[in-house]
Amino acid sequence: MLKYILSFFSICFFINYAYAIDEGVVSLFEDEPEIQTKTKPKEEKAGAKTKTDKESFFSFMNMDMPVNTFLSDDELKEKPATIDDKIKLADRGNLQAQLDVAYSYLYGENGLKTDPVKAFEYYSKAALQNDPIGLNNLGSLYYGGIGVKRSSSKAASLFKKASDLGNAEAAVNIGFMHASGNGAPQNMEKALDYFEKAISSENVAAKFMLGYAYYTGKYRDINYVKAAPLLKEAADAGFDEAQTIVANIYINGLGFPQNYNYGVKYLNKAIMQGNTKAMMILADILIEGKKYNKDVSYAHVLYNLASVRGVAGAVQKRNNVEARMKIDEVLMAQQRAGVFKEELTETTSYIRKTYGNSISSYFD
Repeated sequence: MLKYILSFFSICFFINYAYAIDEGVVSLFEDEPEIQTKTKPKEEKAGAKTKTDKESFFSFMNMDMPVNTFLSDDELKEKPATIDDKIKLADRGNLQAQLDVAYSYLYGENGLKTDPVKAFEYYSKAALQNDPIGLNNLGSLYYGGIGVKRSSSKAASLFKKASDLGNAEAAVNIGFMHASGNGAPQNMEKALDYFEKAISSENVAAKFMLGYAYYTGKYRDINYVKAAPLLKEAADAGFDEAQTIVANIYINGLGFPQNYNYGVKYLNKAIMQGNTKAMMILADILIEGKKYNKDVSYAHVLYNLASVRGVAGAVQKRNNVEARMKIDEVLMAQQRAGVFKEELTETTSYIRKTYGNSISSYFD
């Protein structure tokens, strides 16, 4: 039976799309504003995606809602359970029903109107049974101020308890709270301990954070053998920060055998997501022409793209390259830059919306 896990991103997604809040998406680590819990839901525009589409965050987390999976055969009595049946079971203490009803109230599913207060009530019932999913989800509601007054400290307490019971999402949540110092004492060593607990769950952010610690030697001893596979898994999942670092790992032979082709491949993956560090690194390599085939035209494209995005030094490097090119080569390079369109992967988009545009910055 599947249970439905809420993360920080779940709360940001819910606030942004389910409610009309003046300040928009609540930033992960900002001050705790008062959030209205009974604002009228926004009306869906014609043709708009709904939360049950495959592009939704629950689909991304592989948490699509099953139908009537929590009831026993006797309780089903050879007919599909109605939402009223589920509510009755939840009120009688059925844990799976409590989780299902809470989810339905939170997102207005299965014939129920969106009611965050009711969602909070039923997640509270599940949490009182010491269920790690219920505890984590209740913590997420406290963190976002959904159905209850916002409280980072209560969220942290619930995340810790859920993590201690083995919930990986809760471990990542409390880990980032310790990394930021919001709602929990700032302690990067403790944050990394939580991330280490979560890596077995295939959590990309946790793998990146632990791998980056081993890679940089910040809060962990440098260990490229441990860092490389963790960062590569995050890179192969589509995370642009990891792709840029894995490129450097291959280019310099840190933890993996040196392989310039692989390095350039990962840089290009990050570049397609608009990663400016990857743009500058690859452009420098292409101008030098020692670690990879020289390509002045593509280097001009990359410096040009980085300059538009405000990267220091990019304009000067682009101009220096341009002085060595023919006019038709410059025009061709400018055209290539003009049609470039970055496309974030689901993984990169998820991590940025959940934890910030650069999670490596937590180590700075």
